[in-house]
Amino acid sequence: MRMKPILTNSLALLTATAGIVGCAPKEQEPKRPNIVFIMSDDHAYQAISAYGHGLNQTPNIDRLAKEGAIFTRATVTNSICAPSRAVLLTGKHSFVNGKVDNIQPFDWEQDNFPKLLQANGYQTAMIGKIHLDGLPTGFDYSAVLPGQGAYYNPDFIINGERKRLSGYVTDLTTEMTLDWLKNRDLEKPFCVLYHQKAPHREWLPANRHYKTYTNMTFREPETLFDDYEGRGTAAKESEMNILEHMNWAGDSKVYPDVMDRLGIEETAGWDKGAFHREVGRMDFDQRAAWDSVYGPINDEFQRDYANMNEKELMQWRYQRYMQDYLGCIASVDDGVGELLDFLEENGLDENTIVVYTSDQGFYLGEHGWFDKRFMYEESFRTPLLIRYPKEIGAGSSFDQLVQNLDFAPTFLDYAGIEIPEAMQGESFRKLLNGQSGEWRDAVYYTYYEYPSIHMVKRHYGVATDRYKLMHFYYDIDEWELYDLEKDPHEMTNVYGDPDYAEVQEMMHGRLVELREKYGDSDENDQRFLNEYLEVVEN
Repeated sequence: MRMKPILTNSLALLTATAGIVGCAPKEQEPKRPNIVFIMSDDHAYQAISAYGHGLNQTPNIDRLAKEGAIFTRATVTNSICAPSRAVLLTGKHSFVNGKVDNIQPFDWEQDNFPKLLQANGYQTAMIGKIHLDGLPTGFDYSAVLPGQGAYYNPDFIINGERKRLSGYVTDLTTEMTLDWLKNRDLEKPFCVLYHQKAPHREWLPANRHYKTYTNMTFREPETLFDDYEGRGTAAKESEMNILEHMNWAGDSKVYPDVMDRLGIEETAGWDKGAFHREVGRMDFDQRAAWDSVYGPINDEFQRDYANMNEKELMQWRYQRYMQDYLGCIASVDDGVGELLDFLEENGLDENTIVVYTSDQGFYLGEHGWFDKRFMYEESFRTPLLIRYPKEIGAGSSFDQLVQNLDFAPTFLDYAGIEIPEAMQGESFRKLLNGQSGEWRDAVYYTYYEYPSIHMVKRHYGVATDRYKLMHFYYDIDEWELYDLEKDPHEMTNVYGDPDYAEVQEMMHGRLVELREKYGDSDENDQRFLNEYLEVVEN
């Protein structure tokens, strides 16, 4: 066999070395991050233990704060489900993307950030609740709940085909998300929108949680018996009071036959119907398990009802509300834990941005209320926790005024994709990685769905880190101003107070600036009002 000659002289060695260098592979471009965007529905920041309110424990969601960042003043632009989701997708205010309320259709033809990710090599999926009519676009795979969806044995629209699945909706949404992640294209970065229905009304927890939570007692908020004396017409005329406006059967789970025996009238025309619609979806075993827990609750209520005064009824209904609402959140937290474990077990945690948020805030008895819609803090603020080990320091906390308007440009920034000029939000990546502390000092808010359920009047406003100015309009013309430093519960409207004259003038100026910046106007308000009334009347 002929042996290859051994290179011994310097010229040969130099030539060989040059050849090795010339054949070396080029340095690979950094991998673009994966994105897991977790959005629950109506999850109040007060009900995440990382925020320190002591109401419940959410250890898995808290992991994101411990290992990443928590935002303490994240807010929404419009505190209602479908419009909030439209803002998330488009990075544009409601009056620009067209989805101002739960009534108007959403235009899927417009740009959204998943479309842009998809066009630039990402594999995308939307799983769970989106609450926007039409087939989602921008996704390689979609499995979405029709409308609000159901807690037990829900229907899903899977790539356009409607199917009923057996099980509990929160667990099913998690299972489908994990299945998609396991079977994705491993050569592509991915973005999955993992959206839970829970804890949206009517609050039906999973069996493993309602057995525990129905035996728990929760601390009442100090404003549970608010009389709204410090506020204007809007707060006094809204219909969100737990005692007066929450459904007895659908929400408090008082069985319809028990209501009949006690002479309790339906709060709304769909009170008993909501119970039959939701509990009626259970199979035999699910219903038997449910009745084994909720039956005794109803028996006890029947026994005590005649001797309960209004205060005691309010307290009873508050506890029933919290037991079911927080029981629903427990399953959401379970799912977050499963997903985080999957990422870590598969070596995906370092290069994956994980976001946990809600489509808006929610009232957990503050001011005696449930639901959202107002620009007051509990519904205006939303939880926001983000983990991305490559750029976000563990245990970080931010108090900047970020909004759901900013998600789309932030994700595009991380993916290295040019942010369209039409997007009105801003990327907060440089806040997270410490490259810049500069950020907006005021945010803008709108709400349009009135007259409607809960009767929260139309309003818009501006908020800074300390002050908030709101204008309620249509059938009233009232202004409210709050000093959040001195009055964090927003109990006293100081609009017109001489001591706040300069602040009031400043906030009016900021409001004008933001309406001009984002392109809002009184003409917009009137146009959307006319469109809404036309739909409602027809």
